[in-house]
Amino acid sequence: MDAEHNQLPSIKSYLPLIVVLLFIGFGGLFLLFNLTEPTLWPRWLFFFMVVLGVTGLAMPVVLFIYHRFPTGHTPSQRVILRQSLWAGIYAAFMIWLSLGQVFKLGVAAIVFVGIVLLEIVLRFGERSFWRRP
Repeated sequence: MDAEHNQLPSIKSYLPLIVVLLFIGFGGLFLLFNLTEPTLWPRWLFFFMVVLGVTGLAMPVVLFIYHRFPTGHTPSQRVILRQSLWAGIYAAFMIWLSLGQVFKLGVAAIVFVGIVLLEIVLRFGERSFWRRP
């Protein structure tokens, strides 16, 4: 089990990407709030920056979960980035729903369950092609 634990990606290898995503996402939000008017394109840029910022925040959490609960299959970098990106997309979608005054806890739970089920299906598909190195 320790040999598998050592194969898990460390946060040090993801640190440059995390810093870039946080800087672009939340730095862009800061500039967006202070330098633009709330017209159409800055609103779409707001959602893009939220996705980048929350993805940068979620990546250490995803890595921690893989380190805390190791499985038999080591996740690839693509899987960790995709799962972090789901968190960013979910956050931006919830903000979009709240701006339209459509946000409800039931809708948030249904969307969350849908994203989790989609990720489970994607992981099962990847595991079916996995071969022992």
